[in-house]
Amino acid sequence: MLLIFDCDGVLVDSEPLACQVDAEILTALGLPYTPQDIARQFVGKSMRDMIARIEADHGCALPADFAERINGALFTKFETDLKPIAGVSEAIRSLPHPRCVASSSAPERIALSLRVTDLANLFENVFSATQVARGKPAPDLFLFAAEQMGTSPRNCLVIEDSPAGVQGALSAGMRVIGFTGGGHCGPDHAEKLRQAGASVVIARMADLSATVRAFA
Repeated sequence: MLLIFDCDGVLVDSEPLACQVDAEILTALGLPYTPQDIARQFVGKSMRDMIARIEADHGCALPADFAERINGALFTKFETDLKPIAGVSEAIRSLPHPRCVASSSAPERIALSLRVTDLANLFENVFSATQVARGKPAPDLFLFAAEQMGTSPRNCLVIEDSPAGVQGALSAGMRVIGFTGGGHCGPDHAEKLRQAGASVVIARMADLSATVRAFA
């Protein structure tokens, strides 16, 4: 069985930092967003999809260097403030299965996230939504990861924190564990993941090993 981990909100507690940066830069551009707005609308989505949605909603084009501005501010913050999800390293090390990362983020952001939290050496491969035509909730990224890892989708188990990610994994024919231990997850987040199709939802990485064994 192949374990496929999302990165933001599953491996690293990055979503509160990212939502704050996104909201600040958009508001400075005259498009007022709060971090809560960003979390509600865009967590789990790629930068490409976020930009397309904002431009469609507001009927305007964002600056050509918008993604560069976001990444510059965010990467600086990650270097000093980013932390791993509590207990994630121990939980992953306890699992004997092959594993990889499949994230909506760009490769540079994923690499930085795993480096500063000392998680990079725990995964055989890392895949980004920039490598496929459609990001989550489409199944493309998960199917690409399974193909590259030489595993049938039905033998994959995905750990996801976003409804879009849960939907994408299920559309790929994979099983899913929902995770609500990230700092962006409110009291209703578990229900959102269940509504998206997650049959099991956990709030602590300490519960991951037993939950994975139940799927084996």
